[in-house]
Amino acid sequence: MTLSSSQEEGLSQSSLAVCLGAVWIFFLLIIMTVLCILAVLFLLSTKHKSFELSHPKPACHYPPSQWCRSLEIAIECKVQKQCMELGAIKPNQTVPRVALTLYYESLCPDCRRFITKQLFPTWTMLQDIMSLTLVPYGNAKEVLSVNSPFSCQHGEPECRGNMIQACIIHLTGTSLAFQVIYCMESAANVLNAAEPCLQLYAPSVSWVTVDACATGRLGYKLMHGYAVMTRALNPAHTHVPWVTIDGEYTEETEAKATSSLFRLVCDRYKGVKPPVCTGAPVKLSRSGCLAE
Repeated sequence: MTLSSSQEEGLSQSSLAVCLGAVWIFFLLIIMTVLCILAVLFLLSTKHKSFELSHPKPACHYPPSQWCRSLEIAIECKVQKQCMELGAIKPNQTVPRVALTLYYESLCPDCRRFITKQLFPTWTMLQDIMSLTLVPYGNAKEVLSVNSPFSCQHGEPECRGNMIQACIIHLTGTSLAFQVIYCMESAANVLNAAEPCLQLYAPSVSWVTVDACATGRLGYKLMHGYAVMTRALNPAHTHVPWVTIDGEYTEETEAKATSSLFRLVCDRYKGVKPPVCTGAPVKLSRSGCLAE
């Protein structure tokens, strides 16, 4: 059967249309495939980023196996609390803890540096083997005055700072109070940081209660008690920060405490040493605020 020219032309156009349709379908399949691949890659990338955000890597250069090897490494890797909770061997409760007492004043630069750079990191890592007593009085003096019964080395603001910290210790206990005090001493302005630090670390205690204590008879009573403790030191303190270990002060102990309090506490503990005690010491130099 012979096709006419018009029929041949129609068949050719139909074949061309079919070919063009197949080509468009092919390109559409390619485009859809590429889009699917891009979508999968986007989801994988988003999931990876989300994982990284929810599980941030410590900003340090040590493998996880060494994070709790020493205080310095734990601080750099920001895992002090985790090392303390997961890595430390619980001490034998029949072995007494190392008793550390700090005599200090709230605005003394060297006291602030000792608290933030030495005492708080050491206490964070070793509080299972050490007990802490804070005495915020320092080089203050009891005086007969209508306005205030105390005179402080760095003026009235320091007296108020001492009083606020004494009241926080009384109202919350040493463990919680020390976190508030560390927050205050880490701030640029100790007094301005008092209320926000209290709200952050001890929200159950109202600032109104602390302020009432610091400006009332209770605050004066607490400060008088710290004055009695400070005057009873033997030998008498000549500067602050003044640290006693197990109730005793020696120049040798002070030298060790100011070069590496962490190492001193580890060495003085008579029980099983926590794993963190095997690390390198943390060093700090300071001259101290001299008593007048």
